[in-house]
Amino acid sequence: MWQSYTNGLAITAGLIIALGAQNAFVLAQSLRREHHLPVALLCIVCDALLISAGVFGLATLLLQSELLLGIARWGGAAFLIWYGSQALRRACRPAGLQTETGASRSLRAVLLATLAVTMLNPHVYLDTVLLIGSLGAQQPVPSAYAAGAASASMLWFLCLAFGAAWLAPWLARPLTWRIIDLVVAAMMFTIAWQLIASPL
Repeated sequence: MWQSYTNGLAITAGLIIALGAQNAFVLAQSLRREHHLPVALLCIVCDALLISAGVFGLATLLLQSELLLGIARWGGAAFLIWYGSQALRRACRPAGLQTETGASRSLRAVLLATLAVTMLNPHVYLDTVLLIGSLGAQQPVPSAYAAGAASASMLWFLCLAFGAAWLAPWLARPLTWRIIDLVVAAMMFTIAWQLIASPL
């Protein structure tokens, strides 16, 4: 159970802790203290729903077909290797996280913008539903994996929401992102090896 939980935590952490529109948006809201907690909570809920849909929906399909399970296994391993390679490339040329400033908006406007940044981003479906879901379907305890994945999302967004003022100077430094990307690459390669080496 704990291995499944840890795998879910590590995979999701590696995917979510990267430069991207959603992270930049949440960090910007947190720095301005503009409805930052509702924004973080909405991102957490969206991720948990998408992760659950991927893990439990794909789990049923994959367990019914060894062919689909094999495709998910090797496809997931290939994606993790590719993603780890991209993280290594970013580590060679790191950039700081940039945020935008602007006039205050209503809670409704901010939440709608959060939904747009989250749900209209095709990467969220590739990452949470397809990749995290297909990998979770192959875990010994898919529910523990889903809990680990959701925990990583929750910890990251709460960290951005509550620690933005402290994190901002660090996240603006390219060296910080170089270290993060190196850790992400190590996690992705390790989990890819687990997928390849484990028996079907």
